[in-house]
Amino acid sequence: MDNRPVGIFDSGLGGLTAAAEFKKLMPRESIVYFGDTGRMPYGVRPVSEIKIIAQQNLDFVRSRGVKAVIAACGTISSTADDILAACALPVCGVLKPGVKALCGGQYKTVGVIATATSINSGAYQREINALRPDMGVIAAGCPKFVPLIEQGRYSPEDEEVMAAIEEHLAPMKARGVQAVLLGCTHYGLIGAALRKFFGPEVDFISASQTAAAEMAAYIQENALAAQNPGEDSYYTSGSAREFELLGKLFLGRDISGLVDFVPPAPVR
Repeated sequence: MDNRPVGIFDSGLGGLTAAAEFKKLMPRESIVYFGDTGRMPYGVRPVSEIKIIAQQNLDFVRSRGVKAVIAACGTISSTADDILAACALPVCGVLKPGVKALCGGQYKTVGVIATATSINSGAYQREINALRPDMGVIAAGCPKFVPLIEQGRYSPEDEEVMAAIEEHLAPMKARGVQAVLLGCTHYGLIGAALRKFFGPEVDFISASQTAAAEMAAYIQENALAAQNPGEDSYYTSGSAREFELLGKLFLGRDISGLVDFVPPAPVR
């Protein structure tokens, strides 16, 4: 038994999808969530800055007394895995659980979508090739997705959303992928739009769901489940009010009055 919370961090609101999935699996666990909206997007930053930010985010959630951490950010998981691995606490990123689930399917050609920094790192491609060298991989960076989603725009009826999907993913669709790994936790919110674009024959694997499942399994297997959890807490380096308003869309419940502002740390 361990009543300490689980820490979850992301560049913004997208990691709330991982938080929501984790709470479905482990409803008695409390969480400490940090959304670094004041410094997003991460996906256009150099790797050197991503590593600094990863360490800062880990230090922040650790300072809140957490027992384990979900790094709910594909960019950090793909470019700062060494920082996550060096943490004294158990840390689950979103890259490896998602890749494992993707490679477990009987697919011949798959797509991976994530931020430009994640895709350019080659980390997703290397992990897939290590597990399934026979699998064809088409990777696409999608820089327009996160800014739209952080504005609360992800509907398949939104013309700008569909135009961004067409721009980024038309070549992938033309290659006839059988499954797509959503390598950024934000992307689950545009799932309906992606399904409209690709059609019902393409499967989607969520980084949020797979990371949440891996953390839940770890807690259960290591007897770390909470019996008397505390309250969930939320922090952001951007506008707390905007985080509350949009956070409800990501979490599916009202978090008004539960979000605290944390000044953005300098990246140096």
